[in-house]
Amino acid sequence: MTVRRGKKVRKFRGHRTYGTGSHKKARGAGNRGGRGKAGLHKYKWSLTVQSEEKFFGKHGFKRPQGTVKDIPTVNLKMLDAQAERLLKEKLAIKEDDKIKINVLKLGFEKVLGGGKISQPLVVEAKLFSKSAIKKLEKAGGKAIKIG
Repeated sequence: MTVRRGKKVRKFRGHRTYGTGSHKKARGAGNRGGRGKAGLHKYKWSLTVQSEEKFFGKHGFKRPQGTVKDIPTVNLKMLDAQAERLLKEKLAIKEDDKIKINVLKLGFEKVLGGGKISQPLVVEAKLFSKSAIKKLEKAGGKAIKIG
């Protein structure tokens, strides 16, 4: 069992040199082994191991830059609900009994199959999910890939 002692500093209060001999010898940061976190990879390694385990090296996950692209998407449910409004604003065209919507004009690139559609829609987009294509064809519409 270790013996608890008071700090050495308390013992040397009132003594100019604090046990270092000449007062010139204890000048500067070299006396305390450098400033701040100096030497944590070398002579202060035991401190690193005890209290600063995560100071060195990489931690956590970071995806590589430029690999994943955020593609603006829209669900079929939204297109179905907004079809009439898009016709009024001339962002969609009525062909036969179907409404033709170009999703790129609305600022989206991919159509997802979320929700139900109640009317036949002809949708133009860069990308479609499999479920979106199935639902469009089931309702009597079409999925047209552009670009």
